[in-house]
Amino acid sequence: IDMMVELAKPTLQDTIIDPAMGTAGFLSESAKYIQEHYKAELAKKENNKHFHNEMFTGFDTDTDMLRIGCMNMTLHGVDNPKIDYNNSLGEDYEDKEKYSLILANPPFSGSLDPSTVAKSLNQISGGTKKTELLFLSLFLRLLKIGGRCVSIIPVGVLNNTNDKAYIRLRKALVEEQKLEGIIFMPSGVFYPYSGVQTGILIFTKTNAGGTDKVWMYNMENDGYSLDQKRDKIEADDILDIIARWNNLADEVNRTKFDKSFLVDKQEIV
Repeated sequence: IDMMVELAKPTLQDTIIDPAMGTAGFLSESAKYIQEHYKAELAKKENNKHFHNEMFTGFDTDTDMLRIGCMNMTLHGVDNPKIDYNNSLGEDYEDKEKYSLILANPPFSGSLDPSTVAKSLNQISGGTKKTELLFLSLFLRLLKIGGRCVSIIPVGVLNNTNDKAYIRLRKALVEEQKLEGIIFMPSGVFYPYSGVQTGILIFTKTNAGGTDKVWMYNMENDGYSLDQKRDKIEADDILDIIARWNNLADEVNRTKFDKSFLVDKQEIV
């Protein structure tokens, strides 16, 4: 979570949403990031009001999560975040082009009956049942033009070629938006809860393309063993990932034999 917030670099101008927030980890860490990086600016009345009342929105369908999320935000010094019960994929939820930053780890073990899903999402995703594709479609709907997204996704979003819906969504990200970065994570990072291999997707909504060179990173370690125990270990790529993301110009001469490198859009196409 901390790494993804560091990659997103939230500012006081942002309105941030996590539409499947769980315990509101992304929102609370974003609040912490703002407090640390914009201490002086937060003293201004207008900025302070925005920070406490408008900046953070989180939804979940589990009332226990909502309670914990509210508490988490309070403990991180945010007075009045918008934390609400909401089925973000449902027909009743209609927000669009409203937020400038999405940080999320949406649920992706399952499928939904397309008839219960908002029509606007079915239009983007082509009527898929896969929750990971529906959430990505939701992100594209919720973001303002110029809005950024840093989200965890199952690796199938990147490499599933059997299902046309995955191909369609990848095409939309590469051709219609600005795909900027992909971090492949090892399959044990979410143990003991899940062994699914995941990645992190970073893109900006433009609705006009703009994908040029996409940064790829093959993360091998996150500072913990990749078994059920998740014991602390020395090997950790997180600081390297943040440093390289902040200096993409230095990545130009790296090759596919390195841990990170840039890929031309045409090659992805």
